[in-house]
Amino acid sequence: MRSLSLGGSAAAALLVGLSAAAPYKPHGPQGPRYIVNQERADAVKEAFQVSWDGYYKHAFPHDSLRPVTNEHEDDRNGWGASAVDAFSTALVMEKWDVINQILEYIPKINFDKTETEVSLFETTIRYLGGLVSAFDLITGPLRDSIDQTPDVEAVLSQAKRLADNLKVGFDTPSGVPDNNLYFNPPRRKGSTTNSIATIGTLVLEWTRLSDLTNDTEYAELAQNAESYLLDPQPALGEPFPGLLGTNVRLEDGEFVDSNGGWGGGTDSFYEYLIKMYLYDPERFPEYRDRWIAAADSSIEHLVSHPTTRPELTFLAMWRGKELRFVSQHLACFNGGNFILGGLTLNEPAYTEFGLALVNGCHETYTGTATGIGPESFAWQDTARPLNASNNPPAPRDQAAFYDDAGFWITSGSYVLRPEVIESYYYAYRATGDVKYQEWAWDAFERVNETCRVGSGYSSIKDVNQPDGGGFHNFQESFWFAEVLKYSYLIHAEDAPWQVKADHTNEFVFNTEAHPVRVAAGRETLKR
Repeated sequence: MRSLSLGGSAAAALLVGLSAAAPYKPHGPQGPRYIVNQERADAVKEAFQVSWDGYYKHAFPHDSLRPVTNEHEDDRNGWGASAVDAFSTALVMEKWDVINQILEYIPKINFDKTETEVSLFETTIRYLGGLVSAFDLITGPLRDSIDQTPDVEAVLSQAKRLADNLKVGFDTPSGVPDNNLYFNPPRRKGSTTNSIATIGTLVLEWTRLSDLTNDTEYAELAQNAESYLLDPQPALGEPFPGLLGTNVRLEDGEFVDSNGGWGGGTDSFYEYLIKMYLYDPERFPEYRDRWIAAADSSIEHLVSHPTTRPELTFLAMWRGKELRFVSQHLACFNGGNFILGGLTLNEPAYTEFGLALVNGCHETYTGTATGIGPESFAWQDTARPLNASNNPPAPRDQAAFYDDAGFWITSGSYVLRPEVIESYYYAYRATGDVKYQEWAWDAFERVNETCRVGSGYSSIKDVNQPDGGGFHNFQESFWFAEVLKYSYLIHAEDAPWQVKADHTNEFVFNTEAHPVRVAAGRETLKR
């Protein structure tokens, strides 16, 4: 493994960014000690059951529940997105009745037919990832708990069937996929560009499918597309070392802009770099190196502290080399990703920096009236001139809020997103510090009391209104896959699928929080 490149100004920025965080002390050879809180774990399981019962009664086998009106929505092609997204969570919670309902349903899905446009990215992370993960769990650590019926084999065969239909997306001159597809029959919509998140968040699921089926084509397609991001061309595509623009041309794989960040459209490309190395260090050392480059460059160039709360640490976004002091709930996975990188690479500096980012995102929750973080927020940076065009002050109507909170809200909705609780989970698994359990429990309680409505849970309109400002009347499928899973696992007993701090990981989570068995696990499969 090559040495890290945390040098002069990057190290200084790192130290400043950590000024408010408790020092991270690498754990001993036995790893952190974890505290099981069964009462809290059971409360999360109860919320899962409420959500499932509402969905199963009023929306199944459609994609999503509208809990206020007890209606359904087919927002993910009508294949039962909430059922597939809930599968791995039901498995780790050992909700056997729900598991059996989903297991019976999986063989019945017709992945050959849908009347709506298909997103290669969303379908991969939710459906393909959910099926591969469930197969890994059922044939791995839960093998003795579930009868290995033909329905179990159907979980994998259905994943393969779906991927075979999705392969048409890669039929471009470069092999960089078109994200927008149609089925009946499978065909491309005809886009000319794609984003690095939708290109770079396929490789884990498609590689795992190849490893499970011994069919290399799936991995080759995704890894070829990824190769354009590992060696970005032309130079405008990499405004900072390791940090890329957003959009790539399907014709030749070249970048068409230099705008980016750790948020929507780019986020999970960075996330999967270290996760692919964790999945198989022998095959993916280049992914590790690219993650290190991105992490070092983020510390060197993107670290920012708000003028009213300089102890907080955020990562800026960028347009070329000009920084934008804005961020998103989506980007708050970054603390957990730095923590995972630190654990995987035995580099406590990354873990410590990740904990500082977690602390900053925690403040976006505690600063609002509901105790839930907003969809997007901004701040004024301490290190840039206060009259700079890219460093404006808070709007007048949010100046007092900014004085207290260290950020102002640019979009106040909350759509049942998981990223902040996700990062709490990684922080807890790295340190064993019960503070992160408390933060996760507080977030869960606030979401539970604000978003619970009708037959389930709904996204809300304004986190800075005490009642959430009203409901969007929509229960996202990733509520099952992510929010409820991370909220449960942080309080639950240790298990093979839990993140490990001692290099004994048996699973790695995809971006939808579906645990995928690491590559070494495939040798023990008996099929």
